[in-house]
Amino acid sequence: MKKLYLIIVSPEKLLFNGEVESVTLPGSAGSFTILPQHAPIVSSLTAGRFVYVTNGEEHTSNIQGGFVEMNNNQVTVCVE
Repeated sequence: MKKLYLIIVSPEKLLFNGEVESVTLPGSAGSFTILPQHAPIVSSLTAGRFVYVTNGEEHTSNIQGGFVEMNNNQVTVCVE
């Protein structure tokens, strides 16, 4: 199965750094999911639920906002 590389950072520290199957984020225009080989994207994030799946296990967190960039199968998320 193809994977994405996910980096999650906050102003205080690195929260996650590793391979995942998918990432679902609360975008400004609504929730969206990023899968492997997704087209490049940059988006602001709003308050809501952030979900990523790694090794078939779902991990969730509530965020207050932030930004996401997807490029070359790497997702970088800066959250508040």
